[in-house]
Formats: sequence, structure tokens, C-alpha cells
Amino acid sequence: MPSMTMTPQRNDDSFASIWDEVKWRGLVHVSTDEAALEEALTHDTVTYYCGFDPTAPSLHLGHLVQLLLMRRLQLAGHNPLGLVGGSTGLIGDPRPTAERTLNTPEVVAEWVGYLKGQVQNYLDFEGEHAARMVNNLDWTAPMSAIDFLREIGKHYRVGTMLAKDAVSARLNSDAGISYTEFSYQILQGIDFLELYRQYGCTLQTGGSDQWGNLTSGTDLIRRVEGEAVHAIGTPLITNSDGTKFGKSEGNAIWIDAKMTSPYAFYQFWLNTADADVANRLKVFTFLSSAEIAEMDEVTASRPQAREAQRRLAYDVTSLVHGQDATEKIVEASQALFGRGEVRGLDSVTLGHAIAELPQGTASRDAVAGGSVSVVDALVSSGLVTSKGAARRAISDGGAYVNNERVTDESAVLASDDVLDAGAVLLRRGKKTLGALVVE
Repeated sequence: MPSMTMTPQRNDDSFASIWDEVKWRGLVHVSTDEAALEEALTHDTVTYYCGFDPTAPSLHLGHLVQLLLMRRLQLAGHNPLGLVGGSTGLIGDPRPTAERTLNTPEVVAEWVGYLKGQVQNYLDFEGEHAARMVNNLDWTAPMSAIDFLREIGKHYRVGTMLAKDAVSARLNSDAGISYTEFSYQILQGIDFLELYRQYGCTLQTGGSDQWGNLTSGTDLIRRVEGEAVHAIGTPLITNSDGTKFGKSEGNAIWIDAKMTSPYAFYQFWLNTADADVANRLKVFTFLSSAEIAEMDEVTASRPQAREAQRRLAYDVTSLVHGQDATEKIVEASQALFGRGEVRGLDSVTLGHAIAELPQGTASRDAVAGGSVSVVDALVSSGLVTSKGAARRAISDGGAYVNNERVTDESAVLASDDVLDAGAVLLRRGKKTLGALVVE
């Protein structure tokens, strides 16, 4: 299920250091010793890692923050390790409210492969700063319970573990927390220790909600090896109104095209609020500070143009799904609103676009037999509430079939009105779209 990705090729050279840039982009919510971390990233070559647990068959937008941070650090001359959690994915980190459902080892192993492919799309695996992929199952599977308790467990204090935000939240909930999920932070600490020993890894990145797990590793290395290592917690991305970013009614925006279509992905970014678009450009694109400032000025002076949103949607969709797919989406978006020929569109992209519209259905035999009127299609798709309203839309010149205005209130659909995507595109007025899916 990996996505096809166009790897970004530049950082913003207007900053004195990569640390200055990632801070300007709002990517540092919390960190270990900032002065020491800045010194290391500015003057040394740092090996760093971020872990991705296979708790689903795809990464989502929250993970994309980490992937792009990893890429920025690599472009600045540091060495990335992409970790996919074949062992931690069998456990799952504690959620705030209830225990996770444990997936089977077979499912987790399959998802490890999917996530590995996705992570690989954002990093370079050749050259002086070549990335490596690692799987924590490789070092945890051979470890016995006695080894775990004697060699690792003795370095952890229960009081400290209980104080971690994720654990304390669960302890204060009705669900409580199992020993399995309570131990997750130890497993993540083992990861950092192992990568420190194998590769000299001295930095871990992750979301700020994972800070307790991140510092589990820094504390373990300090206790076992007597060395100071680093962690960066990125902020949780929220909208300007305080709502969670990237989710609507519990539905994540996935980077796998089979789970969130490229068209839906593009539209998500296109619908970004004016108050959020500059910050989104900082986090999710490789535009320079000067380019983002220009976009910000355009948003302030000509918000109706939505130029910044269109640039955001284009750049992020190109990063995740490739420039060719994005060009097809832009073409489809324009054609759907009458600024292009819908019959010449890529059928897959058109199908994804139609899937996002209000829909009605009709049988192919009924359409072929001439028994589905345009009035019926408009009502079935939900573009109008009654046949009378449909007739008024037609008589007023505001009803369209495949972008062609319908003027006859008794008009019926024919087989050649069905597009390659298996639907008829309907429009009321300039902007209200729907579709009749022909089955």
C-alpha cells in the first residue's frame, strides 16, 4: 500500500542553522537541553530516529509531520533511522481513554511492510547521509522475560512511570491500564538504547503527546551508558479554532491512496482556513520563509483568490502522491466546475472526485432505456429537494449534465451520458455538484 512520493530536495538556506529553521516552522514544542541540541545539529553529524507503530495499514497526517522533519534533518546533513515497530505495534502505546485492541502478529507483520514502504518514500537511502530502516522486533523478540527484568527493568522506577501523562490519564479513567500498555514506555526506551549502541543514535523525534515515551529512552541511556542524548517533541497540530487537525468525525486523513483518495487528500488541504494556511505551509511544505511570507500577504490582501490554499494543496499532494497525480486532480477540479472537458479526464481521478459528491443511483438498463429523466437525477442526487425544484432549476438555466446546460424540463439521460467513471456529473448553479452513479 505505499504511496508514490516526490522527495523534496531543499531546505531554506536563509536560516543560519537547521535548528533555527525547524523552530521557525513551529516544529519544536518541547526538547531536551536546547543549547546542546542546537550545538549538535549545527556543528556535528547527528544520527536520529523516529518510530512508527503499525496500528493501522497506513500512516496519517500526524505521521507526515515526523516524516518531513526527518527529511529536513537529512537534507541538513544528518543521518536518519526510520523505525517501524514490529514489536511495539503488537502492544500499542496507551490511549487516553481505553485499551487498544491487540492485532494478530500476522496483521502487524503485514502492516509493518506497508509502513516501511511509506517511510522509505520520504528519505534518501544512498549517499553520505543514507537512511536506514530498522524493526524493533529484531532486538526485542530474542529477549527473554528474565533478560527484560534484569537488564532493563531494574533501571526504571515505578513512581516515574506512573507520572507519565499517558499513564496517569488512564489510571484516572474508568478503564484503568493493563501491565501490557504500562510497559510500552520501557519498550520504546529499549529502542533508543539499542539504536544508540548499534548506530550511535543520539536524537529521537516524535509528537509532544509521546514525550513520556521519548524521555524513557533518554533516561535509560543516561542510566545505562552514562551519556546524555536528545529528544524533540513536535507540537500537536490543531486548527485555529482549537479542533484537532486532520480528523473529521473521527476519520483520519491517510497518506495511502486506497484509504484516502488523492482527490480527497487535495481537497482537504484546499479547504484550509485562512487563519491556518501559513502555519500549514511552514510545517508541510518546503517553501522558503520568503515564499510563505508572500503567500501570507496574498491571503491578507486577496483572500477570495485562495492562492495560498491552492499552493498548499498542490505541494503537499505532490509530496505524498506525486506531481502527475496532482496535475490530474487540478484538471479534474477545474473541469467539475465547468472550466474543462469532463469526458477527457482520467477515469480513476474522476471516480475519486465523484465519490466525494452527493450521489444518487440508477440502473444502467434504466438509463439505456431512456426512463431516467434529468429531473429525477437531480432529485436522486440531492441537488434539489423536489421535482418542482428540479424543473425550476432547468427553466432558470441552472441545471447541467456533464457541464452541458439542460434547457428541456422533459430531458432524459442516455447511455452516452455515463462517463468512464460510471456516473453522470450533475451541477446546479455554478458551484453545487452531485452525481448519479449508474450501476
